[in-house]
Amino acid sequence: MTRSRRLPVADSDILAIRRASRIVGTRIAAVCAAVVAVVILAVFVYILSEISPSELFERVPDTDNLQVSAVKLLRAAMILGVALILLAGVMSWLVTRRAVQPLGEVLRIQRAFVADASHELRTPLAVLDARLQILQRALPSGDPSTAVVAELRSDAKDLIHIVNELLESAEIGGAAMQDTGIVDVLAAVDVAVQSMALIAVKKHITIALDAPDPGSARMPASSMTRCVVALLDNAVRFAPSGSVITVHVAVTKKTVSVTVRDHGPGIQGIDPARVFDRFAHSGAPVDGGGNARTGFGIGLSLVREIAVRYGGSVDVVDSSAAGTEIGLTFPRAKQI
Repeated sequence: MTRSRRLPVADSDILAIRRASRIVGTRIAAVCAAVVAVVILAVFVYILSEISPSELFERVPDTDNLQVSAVKLLRAAMILGVALILLAGVMSWLVTRRAVQPLGEVLRIQRAFVADASHELRTPLAVLDARLQILQRALPSGDPSTAVVAELRSDAKDLIHIVNELLESAEIGGAAMQDTGIVDVLAAVDVAVQSMALIAVKKHITIALDAPDPGSARMPASSMTRCVVALLDNAVRFAPSGSVITVHVAVTKKTVSVTVRDHGPGIQGIDPARVFDRFAHSGAPVDGGGNARTGFGIGLSLVREIAVRYGGSVDVVDSSAAGTEIGLTFPRAKQI
């Protein structure tokens, strides 16, 4: 028996804005702290220069000089300095957060535009694919146009796939979080492996699943499967023919991780940390790995959207000439 609960809404764009505001606020606060520290140091030096060493720790060194203890005065200056530093930090955070609010609104508008445009494109693309299918079936056997029509259908399917990913990315980032149950990670991963195995076999690529221990996470099974399918799709695209792609599921006390390892040429032409950015593209594959479609496109960005939404993360664990390994990690959920 499982018990669902409402999870906090998370969005990678919002988290990026918050992270940027924290960085900017921290830097402003550091500069303010440095200025305050210099002022306090100047006060210390001035006070010490006005008091002889023998009078420094006297309660009232000289009635004609100071009426308070120098130590108390220095302590008060330190307390005031710390208070000013904290105030500078809070004010910097508030000002920075307000300054980046327009950026958040721009990202929201961008996401809404992508969703609307995707909706508008889905119908004409579906009609185009249907008409190409009718044309393909109507062509007589041996017609020289058969190959061209087949390529047109393939291109139409690619466009439909891209539009669907755009729409899914926009909907995942903008929709409110709903209550969700606990998913059997191994079962969801196995569905993805079985689905992509049908595509990988065309390139003579084998997908091996290594899952010694069962694990669970609090998220929809479809979302977990979608993430693994996207990672496998990327691996199949770049893996050379005849190679093996390994999917490993590891379970700890607190996390469940899924890693996908291929033996392609590695990530080229882009910083590995940026492959999860929306519309990021890599360099051309070499040594027989991959195909003409070399962009990371939206698939990996969608994986990050889902991972962040359910409290997880996705990272490039390793990328070299020996291949690429991408790891997907989620908090482990306990069966109740």
